[in-house]
Amino acid sequence: MRYSHLLFLFFILFNPVRAFADRFVTSANDGFTYSGRVAYTEQGAFLSWPGNSVTFSFSGNKLVLTLDDQTGRNYYNVIFDGQDISPYVIHTQRGLHQYDLSHMVRNDTTQVTLFKRTEGEEGGTYFQGVTLADDGKLLAKPVPPSRRILFYGDSITVGMGNEAAHNDPDNKPSEKNHYLSYAAITARHLDAEFHSIAKSGIGFMISWFDFTMPEYYDQLTAESNNNSSWHFDDWQPDVVVVNLGQNDRWLIENEKRLNAGPEEIKKSYEEFIRTLMKHHPDAEFVCAIGSMDATKTSVWPDYIASAVDAIKASPDSSGDGQRVHTLIFDFTGYGAHPRVEQHRENAAKLTDYLKEMMNW
Repeated sequence: MRYSHLLFLFFILFNPVRAFADRFVTSANDGFTYSGRVAYTEQGAFLSWPGNSVTFSFSGNKLVLTLDDQTGRNYYNVIFDGQDISPYVIHTQRGLHQYDLSHMVRNDTTQVTLFKRTEGEEGGTYFQGVTLADDGKLLAKPVPPSRRILFYGDSITVGMGNEAAHNDPDNKPSEKNHYLSYAAITARHLDAEFHSIAKSGIGFMISWFDFTMPEYYDQLTAESNNNSSWHFDDWQPDVVVVNLGQNDRWLIENEKRLNAGPEEIKKSYEEFIRTLMKHHPDAEFVCAIGSMDATKTSVWPDYIASAVDAIKASPDSSGDGQRVHTLIFDFTGYGAHPRVEQHRENAAKLTDYLKEMMNW
């Protein structure tokens, strides 16, 4: 045997450092289950919408996530083996970084969910993959629930400020937790996979910026208004929940940024719902509003109800108008964004409503 071969053998047998490299598993591996609108790119799986998630199971005692974040402003829950009461929270650094969570691994096999708490306002993150121990591997791919719910909404659906103190401002990304939004809570109550197409400040007629939900809803990625396109046939829901109108009400009535009368408001909402019905031809629709001050009076709930009545009365190519329903989240008197307690109350109301409507 050559001397160099003997030297290598000695190194393998007696070197206290591990002789084998850790195992890197790319985001393209079939062992990852993604949820939400995810853009699959050479740079990784791009997570931009609130509630985008990656779930996987693995063996071994090592876990390192490789993330490339656009802004350094995103927050993610990392949930180990379903224990979500107190998840590990990652505040991403801008650019490409590794996040070693090996100290969180307690068992020989582990299931992990990486869940985006923040929204497109904070930009997106490329999930590039995970590093496991040299003897570790991804296990059977987790199967998503069979029920499906799609949410279109604004900051209420996002969960803006839901973890803020009641008497504090509610605009910090760290206190924006979509996992504890009424949308995500409802989906968990009903064992449903969900997508949240939601952006803080958006309306169906006017927003706090220069585009509205009818210009935004069909994007693949969530960072501002862009030219990406979502293919609706890739994922069709059983139920669509639309919760819009809070920003329209404030900007039309308080800020006077748009001169729009009742008939124009109702018509605009009706047209948008009909557009969504064409994209989701087999789904039941829940046209919701609240629980901020858009439901303080009956004015805006009546706009929504009137638009729904018009759809029921005159179905067109958008399909059967009888599959459109109305739900009001009552104003509690609290003037800021709903906190977690209010999200739970709204989730309980929506859960009961969907259980009855869908026989779930």
